[in-house]
Amino acid sequence: MPHRTTYGIGTSPRPARLLPWTGPEGKPCYVIGDGTGYVSRIADNVESVRLGMAVELLDHAADMLDDRQVTSAQLRYVVARLAESLRDVHRIAESRGTRLRAAPW
Repeated sequence: MPHRTTYGIGTSPRPARLLPWTGPEGKPCYVIGDGTGYVSRIADNVESVRLGMAVELLDHAADMLDDRQVTSAQLRYVVARLAESLRDVHRIAESRGTRLRAAPW
């Protein structure tokens, strides 16, 4: 459930943004603001990097599937990285979906 806060008197509540990383104990991290602050810009950059890495990883996995010389250890490794990447992409989608639902349009 997204956290909500208000900015000033008479303004509508905005959800806190779920950040693309977790805290030391794996708990979610949030930032409150209008999306233009330093932490929000860092989060935008991290999201962009992780989405780009996901595309590269998908391409690499596709290449491995066509290669008959790939070992089971190599496949297990790429599947583990794909799972990590999917968690990252899911978190980004969750964060962006929450922000879209809260958009004032």
